[in-house]
Amino acid sequence: MGPKEAEAELQAQADIWKYMLSYVDSMAVKCAVELRIADIINMNGCPITLSQIVADIPDALSPNVSYLKRIMRLLVRRKIFTDHHPSEGGDTKYGMTHLSRWLLQDSQMSLAPMLLMETHPRLMTPWHTISHCIKDGGICFEKINGREIWDFASENPEFNKLFNDAMACTARIVMNTILSEYKHGFDSVGSLVDVGGGIGSGLAEIVKSYPHIKGINFDLPHVAATAPIYDGITHVGGDMFHSIPNADAIFMKWILHDWSDDNCVKILKNCRKAIPKETGKVIIVGVVLQPDGDGLFDDTGFVFDLLMLAHTSGGRERTELEWKKVLEGAGFPHYNLIKIPALPSIIEAYPK
Repeated sequence: MGPKEAEAELQAQADIWKYMLSYVDSMAVKCAVELRIADIINMNGCPITLSQIVADIPDALSPNVSYLKRIMRLLVRRKIFTDHHPSEGGDTKYGMTHLSRWLLQDSQMSLAPMLLMETHPRLMTPWHTISHCIKDGGICFEKINGREIWDFASENPEFNKLFNDAMACTARIVMNTILSEYKHGFDSVGSLVDVGGGIGSGLAEIVKSYPHIKGINFDLPHVAATAPIYDGITHVGGDMFHSIPNADAIFMKWILHDWSDDNCVKILKNCRKAIPKETGKVIIVGVVLQPDGDGLFDDTGFVFDLLMLAHTSGGRERTELEWKKVLEGAGFPHYNLIKIPALPSIIEAYPK
């Protein structure tokens, strides 16, 4: 074996070690979020020591500082926090980075609720069943939890809140980008239904920016029942597989990736019935996979595809050609793909 082959072999071994143990990164970040470490450092306004962090951790009756030191050592290496070693000696101080600002629980622009959901045991355990489902069929989440994720959420208020909080946080982040990039997309819309809109936070951002819009937040009854009051928005509980409220346009953010192609066609056909044939449109916010893409979020799109495999019954992310097939099957022969600086893209679908 020559030097280049030996180097490639060693790199391959290192890569497998990294992939094998990458879950440790997730668990370390989860630990930091649960302990509110980013919030504690941010609240102090400057880098602080481990003892200062521990002093502000809620309900830390018998803290193990050596454990925390090792967690922070890895998170510093991952550039989630910084470490500062005083020139005059003394304890190391830990500070914030751009990454840790996305873990603030007291911030509107935070991914902390999404992280807590995705690392919850109810959502982690189904990953262990994927090989069994490949061999024998079945739904990963259902094999572990006894029912599909939507039914499980409807019967478990604590999990339902965890799920809704996660969806609300991603809605705020994505809506911020949509409202700045989707220029004039809502100008001519008088009424808008957010299908699968959760507790209405995403639609609330749209209506706040376009107050002429009459907003209808549409989701399952157990979700709509927990939605807060927003100006200009009516919450409606129902089933998108049966019917969808009428409106000038329909908005769906990260909904169709939860479902198989056949189910997506059913949902979109109901959308088509709910909008005007001549002027109506469906605004879809979802991942568009780029098989050869090297963009900032392209790799994450393929990870999301496997999230759908583990957590839903037939859900998946799609390439543009796969989206086109689904849209045409539902009676939307024309579409417009709009790329934005975010994980998902915008797809405008037209019935005529």
